[in-house]
Amino acid sequence: MVVFNALSASNSPHHVYELRLYHPHEGKADALKARFRDHTDSIFKRHNMKSVGYWSPEDAPASQNLFVYILEHPSREEAEKNWADFQADPEWKKVKAESEANGPLVDHIDRYFMDPTSFSALQ
Repeated sequence: MVVFNALSASNSPHHVYELRLYHPHEGKADALKARFRDHTDSIFKRHNMKSVGYWSPEDAPASQNLFVYILEHPSREEAEKNWADFQADPEWKKVKAESEANGPLVDHIDRYFMDPTSFSALQ
C-alpha cells in the first residue's frame, strides 16, 4: 500500500523570508550585536520568529556600520502579527530601554520580504 503525503511539492506550505539590514549609530554596532546575542534572539523564538542567520560584513566601512539577519515566517501576515507581539513583549521593552539608556543603537533599518526562487536551496 502506498500512502502519499497530503501536501505535494506543488502545494507545500509557503514560507516568506525577511531580510533586515540594521544601520547602527556610530560606535553602537557591538552593543547591538550583544543585544541580539543575549536577548533578542530568544525573544524572537518565543514569538514564532525563526532566525535563519545573523551576519556582520567583513569589509570596512560596512563592518562597522551594518548588521544583517534573515528571519523565516510562515506567511507575511504571520510576520506582521509576530512583529506586533514582539514589540509588545514586556521583556523586549525592558531590554530595549536598558540597552538604549545612552541613546538609540540603530539609526535606521532596511526591511525586505523575499520569496525563494524555484531553484533556491530553500525550496
